[in-house]
Amino acid sequence: MRIDIITVLPELLKSPFEASILKRAIDKGLVEVHLHNLRDYTDNSYNQVDDYQFGGGAGMVMMIEPIDKCISQLKSQRNYDEVIYMTPDGSTLNQKMANSLSLLENIIILCGHYKGVDQRVRDLLITKEISIGDYVLSGGELGAAVLCDTIIRLLPGVLNDETSALTDSFQDGLLAPPVYTRPAEYKGVKVPEILLSGNFGKIEQWREEKALERTEKLRPDLLQ
Repeated sequence: MRIDIITVLPELLKSPFEASILKRAIDKGLVEVHLHNLRDYTDNSYNQVDDYQFGGGAGMVMMIEPIDKCISQLKSQRNYDEVIYMTPDGSTLNQKMANSLSLLENIIILCGHYKGVDQRVRDLLITKEISIGDYVLSGGELGAAVLCDTIIRLLPGVLNDETSALTDSFQDGLLAPPVYTRPAEYKGVKVPEILLSGNFGKIEQWREEKALERTEKLRPDLLQ
């Protein structure tokens, strides 16, 4: 998979891809992540990528021209399955969406800023709009990092145990069950006996019951 991220703050996005699972995936050649500074696609002497909005009002708007130039250049080199815009009013990211995106080959992610982008960008260039929650950030970079993490960890070979992602919360519409590790008893609190029994059939049944119990208590909306 190849992910191209268009941003005005590439330095803000570097660190997530220089550590942990994301770095390992890149080093193993399982994914390519390329950062593109939108200011490199401007023609003005100040590398300006935003301007006042027509009709007046507070907040600057990202101009269509540099965005179009950047996306057009990328598209001239390869085909892209999706051109994604990170925006608070997009479709809320969930596990089902992450699963679907992880099957793609090439994607572009555009990070919004200021008051957003010229609407013509959304109308003409964007194929999918994604939000990571009902709140506003100062830019789309952190949202893009979250999106990349959710996608990349699902790629075959990224996680040491490839079944791990399949048992995460939301994969089957439920929250994950409780998990335990050593010691078997700590300050008088013991690990449930069933997990120490070696009876994997009963252990799976227990996990299913606990996942449902947890979901009913913490996220009943998932069961509707």
